[in-house]
Amino acid sequence: MNSRSLLRSPVSRRLLRPVADLIDQRIDRRVERQVRSAVDPAVREATAHRLTHELLLGSTGRGLSRVVADGPLKRLYAEVAELSGDRDAAVRNVATAYRLLVALESLGVGRVAGGTMNICGKLGTIPLLDPPNDEILEIGTLYGMFSTGLVRMMERDGRSPSLTIVDPFAGVQLQPGTNPRPDPTGTPVDEHAVRTNLALAGPAGAAARIQRGFSEDPETRAAVSDRGYGVIVVDGDHSAKGVRLDLQWAEEIAAPGAIVVLDDYGDPGWPGIKEALDDHLKDGTRLTYLGKAAHSAYLRAT
Repeated sequence: MNSRSLLRSPVSRRLLRPVADLIDQRIDRRVERQVRSAVDPAVREATAHRLTHELLLGSTGRGLSRVVADGPLKRLYAEVAELSGDRDAAVRNVATAYRLLVALESLGVGRVAGGTMNICGKLGTIPLLDPPNDEILEIGTLYGMFSTGLVRMMERDGRSPSLTIVDPFAGVQLQPGTNPRPDPTGTPVDEHAVRTNLALAGPAGAAARIQRGFSEDPETRAAVSDRGYGVIVVDGDHSAKGVRLDLQWAEEIAAPGAIVVLDDYGDPGWPGIKEALDDHLKDGTRLTYLGKAAHSAYLRAT
């Protein structure tokens, strides 16, 4: 029997199998080490990027993620473009608003109320609708961070915004039908926090008027109804009754051509807002509905 036949015999294969298995194991381990040495740096780098991304934009620390998805972002671009009539400007302003949002929440106290697309939509759209003057009224502010961002966006557009804020500053966010609870950021909702954030907007933020009180109170209204506002952001009482009252007041103090923004319009969590606006538009009103973007309705006062 020659050597080749000997190696192929059943007896030889049984005797040599342990040796062959040992060789195979050594080969497998060597290949595994080579693969691991090639893959591990990439895996480690990807993991580091993921962790960094989560720390910057994830929900840890503010209770709300600022991670952006492709579909909602493209939809927001289209909605802002339809409102403004300028696709390039819409994309530019939304991108600028997003960077500003991340910067403000990194430097400020508390957070901006609302989802990322909603916030970027408002910040990006309002300057593009060319308000008739630079007087801004925000009804309901939480931490004042949205107003801070709006001041900066208006200034980027060459405007000189003058800001007025109305809010009860109750220590927590108040909404009818909900139980008051501490904010997920852990920061109390008070005027001090608002002033701290407004300082990030420079002189215009520092000069902002803040009126403590509910928007339906006659004393509160009298204190700030001394001018016609070019921009009115309605983001206070989300009940149908509260929204109707705020819209009626907005009609009284809106300058001709003013932009009125109704937040959370069409949000299924707040059905009273859409109900209130739909009812309001059926009456004799000087507000014309322009459209919506990311759960905010935009109107112009005639």
